Order: sequence, then C-alpha cells, then structure tokens
Amino acid sequence: MKNEYDNEVFFNEYAKMSRSKEGLAAAGEWRQLKPLFPPLQGKSVLDLGCGYGWHCKFAAEQGAAQVLGLDVSSKMIEEAKKRNKEHVIEYRVCGIEEYEYPENRWDCVVSNLALHYIETLEIIFQKVHRTLRPQGMFIFNIEHPVFTAGVGQDWIYSEDGRPQYWPVDHYFIPGERSTHFLGCEVVKQHHTLTQILMGLLNHGFELKAVEEAKPPEEMMGLPGMKDELRRPMMLLVKAAVRK
Repeated sequence: MKNEYDNEVFFNEYAKMSRSKEGLAAAGEWRQLKPLFPPLQGKSVLDLGCGYGWHCKFAAEQGAAQVLGLDVSSKMIEEAKKRNKEHVIEYRVCGIEEYEYPENRWDCVVSNLALHYIETLEIIFQKVHRTLRPQGMFIFNIEHPVFTAGVGQDWIYSEDGRPQYWPVDHYFIPGERSTHFLGCEVVKQHHTLTQILMGLLNHGFELKAVEEAKPPEEMMGLPGMKDELRRPMMLLVKAAVRK
C-alpha cells in the first residue's frame, strides 16, 4: 500500500476537506454507515486505516472497552492523537497489510475508505475473519467499483465545464488505478463487485447489509453534490462471522 498521506502537500489539502474539519457529521455516508454498527458497549474494536480517528472516537463514545486505530500514515496518527484521544483508544502507525491479526481478538473490525488502497483484498478478508471473535462483525466503506473503474476517476466535461457523464472502462480488469486527487497523483486499487462480495463469502463471512452511499438531502446545496446522485461513489458492507 502506497502512502500518499504523509506527502506534505496532499496532507495539507486533505486537512481542508469538510470531513477532516468537522468529522463524521460532514461525511455524506455517515447516516448510512452509523446504523450498521452493532452495540459496542464493552466490546473491542479494530479500525483499519483510522485516519483522524473519528470512528475510534465514535466507538469509545458507544462504550467500547478497547479500541485500536491503525494507519500507515504517521501524520494521520499524530492528528488522531490530538483530535480524538480517549483512554480506551490506542493509535499505532501500521499498515493494514502489516498488522498481525491475532486470532479471536476483536469483536468488531471497521475500515472506512482505506481498502481501495489494498491490492489483494482476499488476504485481508481472511485475516480479518481470523482476528474476529465468534459473532464478530466486519463493517467497511470502500470506493465503489463503478467509481474506481472510472477513467481517471473523473467526469467527462462539456466545453463550458459541466459534468456530462462518468466514463467506466476496464471494469473486469482489477488492479492499479492512478488518479489526480488533492493536487497529487494517487494510486488506488480497483476491485470488482464480485471480488468484494464473493471474497467475503468465500472466507467465512455472511453478508448482513450492502448499501451504496447516497448523499443526504441536506447536503444537496453543496457544490457538486447533486452530481453525486448520478453514479455511486462508495460501497458500504456489513458482514458477520459465519456460524
């Protein structure tokens, strides 16, 4: 997993985003992601790619007994420790692929907008299954395959700068995609819907919920938000350890 988030230019631009400044309330997908969480009172929670630690703080507020937030970016972890520290939360600079995933360790594993940087998702699914306790839950938000298969992950624009349509190409060819985001070239990984959902089913999970993030009505006044209704950007999944 490449780490653009320790790039000074990228990190500074990321800090300007509404979700960076205002947290979960400014994340358009939160109204759909929040209900997917199981009761967390007394539970242990692992956050893969925790960023600023907003979901770690949420877990702590819900009564989680222990929370571990991992991120490959030292800048992100430094910011998480400043913004969202609680006595039950530990933050660690560690990549999703490098974590040890101890067996039978966590009640809930969450990952928000991080798994589309992982080349081989099935290995992560296998490791998450191993580290979850019986009846454990895996909740994640990943960039939607229609979005990651977008050509340059951008619209085709009219001469006057209006988005005309979202081009999709090489959908069935998984792998590296390069896009220009926040002033930097960012490398992501494209996975098909089949890879994501069947990868879970083939590694001991049962699907509990699958949703495509749709921006809420109250955000429709924000620049470009209405265009977010024209194609899905995020895929939300809740999976449980199969009995």
